Amino acid sequence: MVKEAEDFAEEDKKVKERIDARNSLETYVYNMRNQINDKDKLADKLEADEKEKIETATKEALEWMDDNQAAEKEDFEEKLKEVEAVCNPIITAVYQKSGGAPGGDKAAEDEEDEHDEL
Repeated sequence: MVKEAEDFAEEDKKVKERIDARNSLETYVYNMRNQINDKDKLADKLEADEKEKIETATKEALEWMDDNQAAEKEDFEEKLKEVEAVCNPIITAVYQKSGGAPGGDKAAEDEEDEHDEL
């Protein structure tokens, strides 16, 4: 009986990891879609071709998820990396252009301004 419980625990762990990987992909895709369509976030900062690339990548990822309901954890993680490879460079470039990159030039400028005031 203890052996069965251990077997089920291992199986449960694998199922949880697979679901977590799927949820990570799904969350990333929907967050990205919301950001590119929200005027307060990225909608007004993206060029049309950049927005189209992100829309295409997110749409393909959602279609892939629909077609691969039983995919393994590694498959979901790989798909997430593929979508990130398309989206992250675009998002990073947008933030760099606007001076709002986390830890980027904007932060350095603010720090310099504080030192100049002292």
